[in-house]
Amino acid sequence: MKILLIEDDRELREVIAASLRQARFVVESAATLVDARTKVAAYEYDCILLDIMLPDGSGLDLLRELAERGKNGNVIILSAKDSVEDKVEGLNLGADDYLPKPFHLAELHARIRSVLRRKRDGKPTLTAGNIALFPDQMSVEVDGKPFELSRKEYDILFYLLNRVGRLVEKQTLAEAVWGDDIDQADNFDFIYAHIKNLRRRLKEACASIEIKTVYGFGYKLTEI
Repeated sequence: MKILLIEDDRELREVIAASLRQARFVVESAATLVDARTKVAAYEYDCILLDIMLPDGSGLDLLRELAERGKNGNVIILSAKDSVEDKVEGLNLGADDYLPKPFHLAELHARIRSVLRRKRDGKPTLTAGNIALFPDQMSVEVDGKPFELSRKEYDILFYLLNRVGRLVEKQTLAEAVWGDDIDQADNFDFIYAHIKNLRRRLKEACASIEIKTVYGFGYKLTEI
């Protein structure tokens, strides 16, 4: 699951990002409104954590722009400016939740999972064939039996299970799973290796799904 953290306080940004990565989220960050606009224009995120008071403008302006583009889903406002007016305006603009600073990281994690659960229409699992993935526990089962995966294999499977039967570009998948670290990659050899290992594990577990390669484009997960 890929999260964009928009927060100008460097120390707080690093603390939040570290806690989210420890919880196995893929995290990208932005410290200014300009950086945030660049990120949301180029990438897709499962959740956006949005500070209102940014050095070059208001986070509410970004929220308004996202609403105009139809991309305002799964936004949680994080702000020390805990006024009723800002909260109401943010929620009216499409924010899913509002968490005033200071807050406990455990509560932030719970709010994120709640928002993501609502995105899945409240479903506690993602399923395809005989595969069941439990996002809240970050675990996978095949025919009801535990299915052990590495973190990146899990992240790839999670992304594809959210898009069963849909074509996914290599670049899009890489950005979703590796976040900002993708900028350090010269090619896609790393994702080929993880896809190969995931396919092998799925076959060994007799999983009734298949990750097909669509040459020149990317991948598609289908049921067998």
